[in-house]
Formats: sequence, C-alpha cells, structure tokens
Amino acid sequence: MLSYEELTPPERALWDAFPEGRRVDLRTGDPDDDRVAEGGRWGAERTVRAAVLAALLLGGNGTRPGAVAGLRLAGARVSGRLDLAGARIEHALWLEDCWFEEPVNLLGASSQTLVITGSRIPGVEADSACVEGVLDLRRSSVESFGHSPFHRVSTALSLSDARVTNGLLLDGAELHAPGGCAVAAGGLVLEGGMFCQDGFVAHGEVRLPGAQLPGGLFMRGARLAAPGPRGTVLALDNAAASTLDLSDGFVANGTVRLRGARISGTVTFAGAVLNGPPGGAGPALLGTLMQAVDFDLTLARPPAAAVDLGGAQVSSLHDSEHSWPDVVELDGFVYGSLKTAGPGTRGEAVGWRDSVAARVAWIRRCPGYNPQPYEQLAGWYRKAGHDDEARRVLLAKQRHRRRTLSPAARAWGHLLDLTVGYGYRPWLAGVWLLALTLLGTLSFSTHTPTPVQPGEGVPFQPFVYTLDLLMPIGGLGQRTAWYWTDGALQWLAYLLIAFGWVLTTAVIAGVTRALQKN
Repeated sequence: MLSYEELTPPERALWDAFPEGRRVDLRTGDPDDDRVAEGGRWGAERTVRAAVLAALLLGGNGTRPGAVAGLRLAGARVSGRLDLAGARIEHALWLEDCWFEEPVNLLGASSQTLVITGSRIPGVEADSACVEGVLDLRRSSVESFGHSPFHRVSTALSLSDARVTNGLLLDGAELHAPGGCAVAAGGLVLEGGMFCQDGFVAHGEVRLPGAQLPGGLFMRGARLAAPGPRGTVLALDNAAASTLDLSDGFVANGTVRLRGARISGTVTFAGAVLNGPPGGAGPALLGTLMQAVDFDLTLARPPAAAVDLGGAQVSSLHDSEHSWPDVVELDGFVYGSLKTAGPGTRGEAVGWRDSVAARVAWIRRCPGYNPQPYEQLAGWYRKAGHDDEARRVLLAKQRHRRRTLSPAARAWGHLLDLTVGYGYRPWLAGVWLLALTLLGTLSFSTHTPTPVQPGEGVPFQPFVYTLDLLMPIGGLGQRTAWYWTDGALQWLAYLLIAFGWVLTTAVIAGVTRALQKN
C-alpha cells in the first residue's frame, strides 16, 4: 500500500489532481526535450511509477463532491509495469505523450474510456477486456511484448475476445511486431468503428478473425508494411462488418484475407495497392466465400499476386483495367451487376469497348477450366438484355472446354465450332448451305448426267439436284433419277451428301448443347 509521504513530487501532483480530474503536464515545452522517442532519458522530475497509476485507478484517492475524478497525465515516463489484469476501473484514464518502460496489462479488465495518445508503449495486452467507452491509441507507437501464455507469436496490441462499446481509434498509430501480430483481435466485439487512418502503419499481421464490427473498419491510406508468419497483413476471416474501407492509398505488402467475411455494406479498395507477400508466396487478396453488397476493386495498379474470389457473393462489382493480376480465381464467384470504371468515369460493363472480349480474357486468367465463371457472366449479359453478348461468352466457354478433351472430342468440337458455333451461331449452317449449294449448282450445270431410266423421271435441274444431295432425309426426286459418268462430278456428289449429313448432325448437336446450357 502506497503512502503519500513516499510519493515523488510528480506523483504527489498527480495524486492531488486525481479527485478533481485535473491534468498534470510534465512536458517542458522544448520540442527536443519532449520527444517521446527519447523518453527513456527523462529523469525523476518526469517519472511516475505504474504502481501509482494503478493505485489511483483502483480507488487509492477518493473523489470530491461536485468533481469527476480521472487520471490525466502528459509527458511522463511511466516506470514499472502497469498491471490492471482483472481489475474493475471506475475512472477514465487519459495519458498523452508518455513513455512506458514495460507493457500495459489489461487482461480481463473492465474499464471506462481509455486514452493513451502520442505515447510509446512496449505492448498492450487487453484480451477479454471490456471498455465502456472509447479505446484511443492515436499517434502512439506500440511495440510487441513478445510471447505470452495466450500468444504463440510476438504481439503489439492484443484484444482477443475483448468488447468495446464505442470506437477503437488507431489513427496515426504505428504498431511494431515484425513476423508476429501487430493486432491480435480475434472475436473482438466493437460496437463503434475501428479507425486505422491518417498514417497508420502496422509491422506484422492485423488479425481480426470472427470480429464483430458493426461500425465498420476504416483503413484509408493505411500501410500494412510487413506480413505476419503466414504472409498475411490483414485477416478478417469470418468477421462481420458494416463497411470495409481500404482505399485512398492503402498499401498491403502481404495477403489481405477476407475469407468468409460478411460485409453488410461496401468493401472498397479504390486507389489501393496490393503488393502481396514477398516473393509471391501467396495471393494478394483472398476473398473466398466473402459476402458484400458493393465490392469496389478499382485499384491504383494491378495486384502483384493472385486474387482469389472463389465462392464470393456480391451485389455489385466495380472494377477497372487495374483490378486484375495475371492469375485470378473466379470459380463460384457470384455478382448481381458489373460496373467498370474508365478514365475518370464509372459505367455499366455493357457498352464499354469490346467488353465481351475483355471479360472473357478476365475469365481466362483463371487456372484450369471452370464453367461457372462463363455461365455467371453470360447470365449477367442475358439479365441486362444483351443476348448476343451472352452467346459469345458461352461460345468462349465451349472453346475453352475443348482444350480439356481427348483428341477425337477436340476434333468434333472444332467441327461443331466451324459449322454452327456450338449452336450459338446457327446462321453459320446457312452460310455453309448457301456456299455448297452455289458450288454444286455451278459445277453440275456444266454437264448433263445420265438418267437411271431413260425417258422417265423429272428433267435434270442442277439447283434442285444439289439441294437433294444436301438433304439427308427425304428427297426431291433428283438424286435417285440421275447418275454421273464423270468421275470428278460423281465424287463431288458424294462429298455433298457427306456434308449434308455433317451439317445436319452438327446443327442438332449444337442446338441441343445450347439448349442444355452445357
């Protein structure tokens, strides 16, 4: 138990100010002397023991009538470990430009608003803590406190299973845990927003798996400089949020993982840079099974590694020429609409220059062959009333599929493509029929064939005779009434019969395939 007599002058000033909530400012006013990074050199005149802070927060000095007690301290060196694990803190804590010798332990604590701004802290451990207010670490430098019984890797800010009834403010903060977790907040319940903007930098993974963020996550302009042990810089696996704003200069030098995340509003990467893990050890964006209303991937430049959206579902997809890397995974990706941003504009995908070719090239970036991305795109075009574009996409699907077939099946596929475009270009059969009819009519008109029964049957007509050869079923009476003694013309007749069967079979097979949407 601390006695007033053993307190140092700055500690006595803080002790006396606490009941009225007055701020004690130990800064000198000289910018060089007040640099927090040099706080380890501050002397006894600016040093306050962590035990004194803990004693005040736990009721060591009573309140005064008509005043709101609170601990407000600026420009101090905090010696020793501020250990409030499991404590119930009834008073607000406001620390500014302070330098901590040891980590802050709030494990399982219950507190009012906690504000530690512009300070240097060797780690904050607040797993399972409950903050009835704001947790504010703006402009602070938080370093990793190493391994603990709850963390297998070094961690700077730990908020696993914590609950904060208002916002988590990390604007301008810099968190250092290279190779570990800059933020470990699995299961965090945050009723307000989480703000990591205005120069926020994380050296290590920001882990928020299963977090509940109804106020949204805002990381505009943030820089996730170094990945964690898995090559990940941001992990929101199975998290739920209203908004995910990773825009306006957001830089990720590792994988951004949104696997199974449920975003009730917008996910935006507008103007972001996704560099992926060093050496291409993983994807730049992993959004498998993600759900969102509006998904904006109009990046500042193409991602340096793969983008995986397999099984994701979004209502609207915004993209641009900078959105996609060389490898994308789209199998199972479902979207309600496509909106493509041109130079300074945004518009519907339908109507932009050669959109079908560009979209098919987008799908072709997927490894291997999967029919679903083609069918999804064709369904979008059909829904928009562009049936011709839908047929072009489905034709591209069949051509891609053909590469996976056996040689015989590929040959048949080429024949279907050449004759009827797999049923999506049935007019090709008409072109072939017209060309073959013209060839036969001109060739057969140069000679007169020999009648099968002289003096009987219909007169020879080259045009009708050619049509009769091309019709595999039924007949017009010409083919059975005449035959050729000229070998070349007889072979031409055989070829026209064969082409007739091929065209008929191709039309039936192609149309059947198209109707089945296979």
